[in-house]
Amino acid sequence: MIILFIGDIVGHRGRQCVARVLPGLRAEYGVDLVVANAENAAGGLGATPAVINELYRMGVQGVTLGNHVWRKKELASGLDALGYVVRPANYPEGVPGNGSIILTLPDGRKAGIVNLAGRVFMEPCSCPFKKGREVVHALRESTPIVLVDFHAEATSEKVAFGWYMDGLCSAVLGTHTHVQTADERILPSGTAYITDVGMTGPVDSVIGIERERAISKFVTGMPNEFKVAKGRACLCGALVEVDETSGRARSIHRIARDDSGPDPETDE
Repeated sequence: MIILFIGDIVGHRGRQCVARVLPGLRAEYGVDLVVANAENAAGGLGATPAVINELYRMGVQGVTLGNHVWRKKELASGLDALGYVVRPANYPEGVPGNGSIILTLPDGRKAGIVNLAGRVFMEPCSCPFKKGREVVHALRESTPIVLVDFHAEATSEKVAFGWYMDGLCSAVLGTHTHVQTADERILPSGTAYITDVGMTGPVDSVIGIERERAISKFVTGMPNEFKVAKGRACLCGALVEVDETSGRARSIHRIARDDSGPDPETDE
């Protein structure tokens, strides 16, 4: 199975980039499953059911979220109805949504998707290491193919998690920092790993935000309204090939594909 994981989609510019670039990538690589992190897909901070459904119509079959999952009240109330979406599995019991799902492709093949949040420099949540193993073991009763989006800040925590999960899941793909790392590899027991798959959104920005506004906040320390930048965009992610019998990864490659089309009329 060939899986394309798309890194953090930022605002309308990021969604527009997916719409333009994804069809070519699917055809070029023969992609079977497309999963994307969309926690900042609505206006650059949070997501809504409408925006997530828009991505689904573009061909995104599974959606992961992260620490901004509750930024939009529409998603908090509508998450349970989105069966192809996962929020961090190590959030408290009883909150809306699912932390893991099994997606079934049209030909009957299945893949498990898990979302976990890190704890270093992040909001409090339960241990992603213990919860990750628990959830993955449960999913592997239905399919050997399990993909984990580890949404975390600290590189060390992500690397440690990758080693901890090696051999238990097909891939550990890092998100959250919006900066693509160059450390993709297959770990010894068959798990594909990359610390961060990067961002899908405006390139000439500060992790998707207008650079002047971000710089001003760093220089002055004063709060500033962040707005999604305009201009050239790039779809960043990772392409993972997985053996369908064992669930072990055969290969992982970084993806970075430019979209130089015109800006959208709105940043929503």
